[in-house]
Formats: sequence, C-alpha cells, structure tokens
Amino acid sequence: MNSAPIALPFDLRPTRAGLKWLLVLLALGLFAFALVRGARLPWFDFKTISVEGDLIHNTAASVRRQAQPQLSGGYFTMNLQQARAAFETVPWVRRAQVKRVWPGRLVVTLEEHRPVAFWERTGSDPQLVNDHAELFEVNLGDLEDDDLPMLRGPKGSTEQVLSFWQALSPVVARMPARLVKLSLSDRGSWRAELDTGATLEIGRGEPGELLLRTERFVRSVPQIMDKFDRHAIEYVDLRHSDSYALRLAGVGFVRPTVRGKPE
Repeated sequence: MNSAPIALPFDLRPTRAGLKWLLVLLALGLFAFALVRGARLPWFDFKTISVEGDLIHNTAASVRRQAQPQLSGGYFTMNLQQARAAFETVPWVRRAQVKRVWPGRLVVTLEEHRPVAFWERTGSDPQLVNDHAELFEVNLGDLEDDDLPMLRGPKGSTEQVLSFWQALSPVVARMPARLVKLSLSDRGSWRAELDTGATLEIGRGEPGELLLRTERFVRSVPQIMDKFDRHAIEYVDLRHSDSYALRLAGVGFVRPTVRGKPE
C-alpha cells in the first residue's frame, strides 16, 4: 500500500532559484573584492614617473622630488586629477597633464610660467605676470631676468593692463625709451614711467585714443631733443585731446606746438 505524498507548506522552487542568484552575487562580490585588492598590490605600483616639457626653472628630478610625496595609488587606483594638482603645486609649474602608460609608467607633461612683468602690491613683494596674463608667486631670487616692467591696477585688471603695456611699449620705444612701469588707477586713469625718468600722465579713454595721444607726443620729441637732452623731460601731461604739456628739468612747464596729426 503506497503512502500518500507529504504536502509541503510552500513551494521550494522559488527558494532554490533565490539561493542560486544569491550564490552568483556572492561570487561576483568575491571577484570584485579580489580585483580591488589585487589592484592595490605592489605589482601595479608605478615603476617610472617620466617628466616631459620645456623646463627652464625646474628639472625632472626636482619636480619628482617635490610632487611624489603627494602621490598615492598605483596604475589602477591613482586619482589622476589629484596627481595633476600635486604637480601643479611645484613652483613655476603653470599646467600639468598626467596619463598612465602600461605597464607601470606615469607620464607627466608640464608647462612652466613664462614671466613677462611684475605686478605691484601694496605692502608686499610683487607677484609675477605670465604671458597668459595670469598672476603667480615664486621665490623672486629664482628669477633670471629681474629687469621686467612693473604693472599695477585694480583687482581683476591684469589682462587689461598687460594688453595696454604690450601696445604702448613699441610706441615709447621710438623716443627712444623703455616703458618700465604702467599703472591703472581705480578711476581708470593710466600713468606710465620710462627708463629716462620721465612720467607720462596718459589719462582715461579707449586704448586706441590713448595710443594716438602718446604717438603725437613721441613724434614731437625730436624737436625737443634739439634743445634738451631726453633726460631733461620729467613729466608729460597727455590728458588733453589736441595738445600736451611738458615739465622740463630746470625749466618748468611748457606747451610745445604740435605739428601735424597722428597718422
């Protein structure tokens, strides 16, 4: 006589399927854990850090020495954004690009700041201005060319002041003279100082207008030099649209007659 089948309180098939998926997930988790742990093994540490770029104020060895203490992780685990930031903390470095090269090389390409001028600050050492009109700070004792012009202006005016200095310099060079300082006041008025000791009060206006005023003065300088040495010019007021005034050493203010109009 056959016994009746035993009735189960619930269907075991879904439970077995759930157990199967649980085992799959567990296996995947163990695999991922192994990958993460494996990626941190010394086998995947960077064996070489290659520093490239046109370096003037740094060497590859000095860059590695300063940035390496801030680096962490290996080939798979290093955060490249943090690595880039570490290299950009090295003095004179403007920009760094970092990439991995299999199997164990970190390649760093650097761009250094190219100083073109000083930026004057009240009560503090000047900063430097690079050729992108960006301010940066370094040990000024490391500066090879300390004969840079001095610029000054309100906060946020670096690009404006550098741009006008680049336009004005070749104009005053025809005197001949060199523009050693250019200042922009909070009210938008320009003043230039030359290596001859002369000060040019250029005033306010659009750059094109200001350049025309300066060119008009520069073209008349030979007439003045016929009578006075160029060092005799102490101060020039160019704030008028159709004339200018001079202060000469031992003479005082004069208002020369300007012949012709600027071209």
